[in-house]
Amino acid sequence: MNDLRVLITGAAGGIGRCLHRALSGRYRLLRLADRAVATCLHPSEQALTGDFTEAAFAARAVADMDVLVHLAGMPKEAPWETILPDNIVATVNVFEAARAAGVQRIVFASSNHAIGFRAVEETVGIGEPVRPDSRYGVSKVFGEALARMYADKYGIDAAWLRIGSFRERPEDARQLATWISHRDMAALARCAIEAPPYGFAVVYGVSANRRARWTSPDAARLGYAPQDDAEEYAGELEMLRPAPRDPAARFHGGAYCAMEYARRDD
Repeated sequence: MNDLRVLITGAAGGIGRCLHRALSGRYRLLRLADRAVATCLHPSEQALTGDFTEAAFAARAVADMDVLVHLAGMPKEAPWETILPDNIVATVNVFEAARAAGVQRIVFASSNHAIGFRAVEETVGIGEPVRPDSRYGVSKVFGEALARMYADKYGIDAAWLRIGSFRERPEDARQLATWISHRDMAALARCAIEAPPYGFAVVYGVSANRRARWTSPDAARLGYAPQDDAEEYAGELEMLRPAPRDPAARFHGGAYCAMEYARRDD
């Protein structure tokens, strides 16, 4: 058993449940925190129920932890009145509580929607300027900037995981490039939690898809080597793609780019 004490926020969500199953019994303490109740699977686990928009709950959740894995928040596009408290205020609360508690490492669940308005023909790495495709994407850019500041100013190891399409299997043609399997998602999180000190890292959360459009030079530093490839589903998904001029087909962010799209293109 690893001697780390690890907090997963948003532990009752889809990715949270995946990580819980994969990491159960692996650490000296795995603390699961969410608004919903999480069921402990191992004697080394604790469950906390509360709201990270409340700073006092954030402080209680991170107390005595070594690593914070921050998944909590609205996981999709939503109005500002939801995005602001759930994805921005809550992230500030939990990062600041982590700093005050002496947490050594922050693993932040960002999203490919931070660069969603990049043209689909581009291969995008980690050095290009962000181009969020939604309010949700903007909130992830905010979290990335906050994590970078905590790494630079306070010396906390920080990783952004720009997660792609987390599914049991890909569901459309876009996801032949953007899919991350449950197995690879768990492996990526485990690497980000356990790798030797890395200071700061950015990794796209994507499987070993031969059509992948994103490059992650920091993946090797974390030891992340994905195993799955969406290509085995290509035969049944090739036809499930939007019309060529649809913003969902033209940009990396897919359907998020098409939402509320009002730009007059040449």
